[in-house]
Amino acid sequence: MTATIAPGDAVRMGGPGWLLANVATVTARNLHRLVRVPTLIAFATVQPVLFVLLFTYAWGGAIHPPGVTRYIDYALPGIWVLAIAFGASQTGVALADDLATGMIDRFRALPMARSAVLAGRVAADAARNLFVLALMTGVGYAIGFRFHAGPAAALAAIVLALAVGVAFSWIFALLGLLVRDPESAGIGGLLAVIPLIFTSSTFVPVATFPGWLQAFANVNPITVTVDALRALCLGGPTATNVWQALIWIGGLLAAAIPAAVIRYRHSTAT
Repeated sequence: MTATIAPGDAVRMGGPGWLLANVATVTARNLHRLVRVPTLIAFATVQPVLFVLLFTYAWGGAIHPPGVTRYIDYALPGIWVLAIAFGASQTGVALADDLATGMIDRFRALPMARSAVLAGRVAADAARNLFVLALMTGVGYAIGFRFHAGPAAALAAIVLALAVGVAFSWIFALLGLLVRDPESAGIGGLLAVIPLIFTSSTFVPVATFPGWLQAFANVNPITVTVDALRALCLGGPTATNVWQALIWIGGLLAAAIPAAVIRYRHSTAT
């Protein structure tokens, strides 16, 4: 039997409500998969907790950044970014897997917006990141972390961290669409994240780096975003750091979203 679509239905299918419904459906599918796969649950829960505990207790006794009493206050904003970046690498893995297994072809056969596949993946990642941030912050509070700039700044820090996660998700979505292989997407994502994380202010002040490395670290987008998050958590002047972070995030999104959409259309073209 061939399905027919009335003219009024066609208009509704092209509207914003239809697009949002498609995005919600794909988001729910990705979150349902996260809950049903034990390894993904472990990746989203155990790994962030280990990051908080290991980096705090392994390095906290040796590293004493200026202006803070407890290392966890300095480190947790950077650990947020580390966990979000590592988690976002799974975006590329998932999209590459969907391409390899033919799931994307099944989506193409459905009366749905093509952009919903990418947007739904990113929305699911944002929901996961919110859970991960809450989990890490709870563990951090248990071992001494505190927000020092009040509830509004704390909320702004969480929102900014989520925005960083959205940028990472779109970048790794593009990577997954480019390589089309889950293993390559996972390895490529980690190879991109690890050098940026460890050449930034994530764990130690940039001033402790060699001079030649400081020049890169100061313009590293990870440094910029971690410094903004740290300012919101610890207090003090925040405007410059936050605006610089927003400019970086906006620039990355402006480059990654169109590139990912174009690559997705090319990958799914008949």
